Amino acid sequence: VQLQVSGGGLVQPGGSLRLSCTFSGFTLDRYIIAWFRQAPGREREGVSLISRLYGNPKYGESVKGRFTISRDNAKKTVYLQMNNLTPEDTAVYYCAARSGRLVWSAALDAPQYHYWGQGTLVTVSS
Repeated sequence: VQLQVSGGGLVQPGGSLRLSCTFSGFTLDRYIIAWFRQAPGREREGVSLISRLYGNPKYGESVKGRFTISRDNAKKTVYLQMNNLTPEDTAVYYCAARSGRLVWSAALDAPQYHYWGQGTLVTVSS
């Protein structure tokens, strides 16, 4: 299982970025893919996930209404579209994967995930 993250960078407040997580070694019907982020001095925070079979999304409270997760099975890629970014969104963003079921209420807990991609830095600043 491998996960490759891309798409980070510098963006002004109010701007948008799209992150990509391209994976290999598994199929989306068996694995949940999630996005996490970690800002300096803070714990890793669950941002969003997309479920295995039906592609149902889940979002952290801080990004609801601004971020959208999606997937392209043919390209083996999961996207995180981030709109209306604020400086508080500045962090290193990671994608992660796990197989099997999990409790939906705990689905954005980092210890639930077995595989991790490298991080990409998103900086929101004017």
